[in-house]
Amino acid sequence: MNSILIIGLGFLAQGLFFIRTIAQWFKSEQEGEVISPIVYWQISLVASILMLTYGILRNDFAIVVGQSLVYSIYIRNLQLKKVWNKMHLISRSLFVLIPIAYWIWLIYSGNINSILKNESVSLFWMVWGTIAQLIFISRFFYQWIHSEKEKESLFPLGFWIISTFGSLMIFTYSVARIDPVLFASHSMGLFVYFRNILLHYGKGSLFEKFGDIPALNKLIGKVSNKIK
Repeated sequence: MNSILIIGLGFLAQGLFFIRTIAQWFKSEQEGEVISPIVYWQISLVASILMLTYGILRNDFAIVVGQSLVYSIYIRNLQLKKVWNKMHLISRSLFVLIPIAYWIWLIYSGNINSILKNESVSLFWMVWGTIAQLIFISRFFYQWIHSEKEKESLFPLGFWIISTFGSLMIFTYSVARIDPVLFASHSMGLFVYFRNILLHYGKGSLFEKFGDIPALNKLIGKVSNKIK
């Protein structure tokens, strides 16, 4: 039963990551160019906390490291969007304190050792998974540096290229790890990464052919308002 709940938590986290990706893609298709919507970064914070929890419960070093390193960049993008300070104080406090509390608990409880010595994962795949996660999250460091230079939150072309390579590596890791959560999320995300690359090269919006989808746009707006 516990394993089912843990897998369910992982799917919830990755479901939110997928929703953020769809939201970004949908809004970019509307504009006919790649954009960085506020809702993308808001959903990222919630999903990252859930995924960090999943990684701890699964004793997955790659996931724990990956989510911990990229977390502050989500907050920084909300600051660049001038939204962070407008969010409720309780929300901001929880978003900052929860990851810190997790790491304090991992270190002082000794559970960090069980993650590093997980016998169900060979050394090769732990290294592969960690490198894959580092490559995948490096896209956010690249995006952050680019955004700081431009003084606004943007998604450069390199972000999507790195996303594609990193996602393919994590997909391979998920097969070896027998992790349905990572398998599902990274197999579905590749299409959106490829579409954003095409948008960067001015290939035009799919909505020009298929039309707008008002209901989905309304749903995205509701999600954003609830996070605030």
